[in-house]
Amino acid sequence: MPRPLGMHNYFVYIVTNKNKYVLYIGVTNNLRRRLYEHEFDGSIAEDNQHFTHKYKTHYLIYWERFGDIQQAIAREKEIKGWRRSKKEKLISEFNPEWVFLNDEVE
Repeated sequence: MPRPLGMHNYFVYIVTNKNKYVLYIGVTNNLRRRLYEHEFDGSIAEDNQHFTHKYKTHYLIYWERFGDIQQAIAREKEIKGWRRSKKEKLISEFNPEWVFLNDEVE
C-alpha cells in the first residue's frame, strides 16, 4: 500500500571504514536495509568490486532525513561536491566523536 503524501522517508547518509579514512555518501529510502547491503551484499555478489565492499565502508557516521526524494538527491549531490574538510566538519557537528551509529538505526 503506498504511503500518503508527506509520509515518505529518504536519507542522505555517510558511511566510513573502520579507520574512518574513506567516506561514502549515498541516498536511500531504507537506511537499515542499505547499511546491510553495504556490509554484506558486496561480499556475496559475483562482482564484489563495489566501492563500499572494496573499502569496507559500512559504518554509519552521519545521516539526514527528507520527506522528498528530489531534496534528498540534491543534498547528496551538494555534499559529494564538497572538499573533505567540509564533509568532516558536517560529520563532527552531527556526531562529534564519529561514533558508529549503525545500531541506532530503526
